[in-house]
Amino acid sequence: MSLVELIAQADERGLAVSGLACLDRCVPLLGGDDEVLRPLWAGLAEDAAAADWAQRLERTRGELDAAAGAEDEAVALAHRMLAAAPARRSAAGLREWADACSVAALRIHRLLDGTAAAAADDGTDLDDARRGGRTEGVSPLLAAELRRQITVLELLSAGPAGLRGALEVSTEGRRVLRAAVYRRSRRGG
Repeated sequence: MSLVELIAQADERGLAVSGLACLDRCVPLLGGDDEVLRPLWAGLAEDAAAADWAQRLERTRGELDAAAGAEDEAVALAHRMLAAAPARRSAAGLREWADACSVAALRIHRLLDGTAAAAADDGTDLDDARRGGRTEGVSPLLAAELRRQITVLELLSAGPAGLRGALEVSTEGRRVLRAAVYRRSRRGG
């Protein structure tokens, strides 16, 4: 099943986890530590009330300064993901956010890849990859992120037990992105 189809079929909790997982993998761009999103993850694990989600989200935004401007496109995309997170956990709002986070995370990974394929990319591969799951011809970092997003949604479709696996996939993805950010900084931009 394609990423677009998985997002379309996800329930409210799955959508919240999908968006949060994309954001979590991009935390290195936001200047946050590995634990900054833990309260949001914990709220989803506890199936906390929607008001609790809003409070935890607001605290997280304060810690990461969601309004911070950035000239770097990847950093700006990560900040927009956080700023766009809906305070009200409704399926419609979360679906829109999860979809936007999916696209933003894929764009971020494409920007950070640093390969000739990523540099020559005109953006059409994102739609193709999301709709068809096609990873041929896309940059390695982008292909890995696409697989992570699909894996997270597949784990969640199996039920509440998939949350732990989704967190593990995101943690591994955060490490990969942190390494890509480091490589880019060593290349000088």
